[in-house]
Amino acid sequence: MIAATTWEPKARISTAAQVCDILRDAIITHALPPETRLSEIETAHRFGVSRQPVREAFIALAAQGLVDVRAQRGTFVTRISLDAVMDARFVREAVEADIVKLLATDPDPALIADLQDQVTRQAELTGAAAPNFIQADETFHRTLAEGAGKASAWRVVVAMKAQMDRVRVLSSRHFPIDRLIDQHRALVAAIAAGDVAGAEAAIRTHLQGILADLPVIRQDRPDYFT
Repeated sequence: MIAATTWEPKARISTAAQVCDILRDAIITHALPPETRLSEIETAHRFGVSRQPVREAFIALAAQGLVDVRAQRGTFVTRISLDAVMDARFVREAVEADIVKLLATDPDPALIADLQDQVTRQAELTGAAAPNFIQADETFHRTLAEGAGKASAWRVVVAMKAQMDRVRVLSSRHFPIDRLIDQHRALVAAIAAGDVAGAEAAIRTHLQGILADLPVIRQDRPDYFT
């Protein structure tokens, strides 16, 4: 279970939302692995809050498919749903393909410089803990969406890709991240060159990598999947 020291209340965000975010991150990074039982009372005690926001957080996590509330048994972290992973990947590829085409149609030098800096910093994370690169990767893709004026579309993707993110964490533990960084670098180069077709091809290749990785990961950790 996550430690109580991770709790840092934020004034403008509800307590339930903050508890949900911390638990969501712990589930995605496998600090809370599948089939972990979550106690409402224990979680409230660890965060130093009442049971109501914890109950609300559990409901929100259940809606995202990350926990399962079982009658008379308790709340448990779900196993990874392959169907949810495939659906999220499909939607994400469709959305991000259009995003990078927009960016390549009219390249913004400031955005390109930001993305190039991010790729440079990502290269420095080679060999680092998986969650560190996942966070940098998340920032990179959010920057693409915001640069295209599609922040709302990105929030829709984020809302449905939790199961996919769980696989991404496992993937980064199994496979070198150099491949992903090279793909980021190629994508930025295509956008900077105004190569619309090249940018679309680059993002599709990047996001389809999980299709090849998934069977290997599933074979290694069958207990993590439905």
